[in-house]
Amino acid sequence: MEPLKIGVAGLGTVAGGVVALLQRNAETLARKAGRPLALVRVASRSPKRGIDLGGAAFTTDLDALHGPDIDVVVELIGGEQRAAQLVRRALQGGQAVVTANKAILARYGDELLSLARAQGVGLGFEAAVAGGVPIIGALRQGLAANRVLTVAGIVNGTSNYILTAMAEQGAAFAEALAQAQAQGFAEADPAYDVEGIDAAHKLTILAALAFDMSFQFDKVYTEGISRITEEDLDYAKELGYRIKHLAIARRTEQGVEARVHPTLVPQRSLLAGVGGVMNAVWVEGDAVGATLHYGAGAGAMPTASAVVSDLIAIARGGALDYPVGRRPHKVLSIEQATCAYYVRIPSLDAPGVFAEVAATLGRHGISIEGAIQRHRAVRSGAGSGSWVPIVILTASVREQTMTSALAQVQRMPQVVGGIASIRVEHLMG
Repeated sequence: MEPLKIGVAGLGTVAGGVVALLQRNAETLARKAGRPLALVRVASRSPKRGIDLGGAAFTTDLDALHGPDIDVVVELIGGEQRAAQLVRRALQGGQAVVTANKAILARYGDELLSLARAQGVGLGFEAAVAGGVPIIGALRQGLAANRVLTVAGIVNGTSNYILTAMAEQGAAFAEALAQAQAQGFAEADPAYDVEGIDAAHKLTILAALAFDMSFQFDKVYTEGISRITEEDLDYAKELGYRIKHLAIARRTEQGVEARVHPTLVPQRSLLAGVGGVMNAVWVEGDAVGATLHYGAGAGAMPTASAVVSDLIAIARGGALDYPVGRRPHKVLSIEQATCAYYVRIPSLDAPGVFAEVAATLGRHGISIEGAIQRHRAVRSGAGSGSWVPIVILTASVREQTMTSALAQVQRMPQVVGGIASIRVEHLMG
């Protein structure tokens, strides 16, 4: 059969992995695809030493990828505007596209899928979420019989590495971040990762696939991990939890919750055991129940594995169509979300403070599931006396209610500092 003729845009880490994998496993890939996967051309700003293109032509002109001699364009240049332009032009010209670019999918996914459908070509993006973990294929095919109820995952390895280092080594956030940067797990400017933007891009894609809805990145609530302290990690452990940076999408009667934030999860849950730079996505379906999809979330070869899996699907003639944007789900604001909470309140070491806090929460209909209160000789300021942290786990409650209750607690004269609160999810299985 005629080979699938491939053009690759970019020659960075992932692109290098794709080029190597296409050569190393050429015979196996041809057998699985039903025809050879032929790398015809690579376009990048400059050639890279040590990367064997296996006879493929090299060019610095991205436009050279658009033509009748290339069936599928693999977009691995990163960024947004230039990458989106490249993908649009390829699709409009009847070329299939494979991309690892979660940012352009989160922002322009509806448009790009519409273009692909109109031209009858494939748009593959398995590599855009969780690297080598085949979660896109699982949602599209393996779990297609299910009405998905919840998708929750650790989808950013940098944040997971930092929280793991803080929990296991007792490192402060800044120290753990420096470790991540020294080992190449975090960029010099880590905001994209630690503030949750990268995870929000990925959650946008997961929610669209899980709930047949449009890509709504601007509706995803996003919160980073920079305010997590060693104290919170210690209290969480004492209460039987670990703190993870989760991306969560949940179907409710009112709409879809879509949120990224630090989360307490039970230590016995599968997600709690996911450490370092690894990724995992937990999916609950009405038929299958809970499933966990785990593996390397980044890196040259894991991500290349996902890219090439899409190339095989296209070579087989798969249109790689996705049933998204077909159901008008409303994305709820964070005030409408419902979950349990961990709350740490710095209060004066005086009788009756806990009782007053409990009474305030009770007036808002918030039940206390667990609590810790112990004395510490810490001074909050001259003349203010020693203070103790009151740590509380609540039952499930709407965020708007919790916000109102904590604002009232914060105004108590016995509260001597800012209250810390972290959401809790009991994702078991």
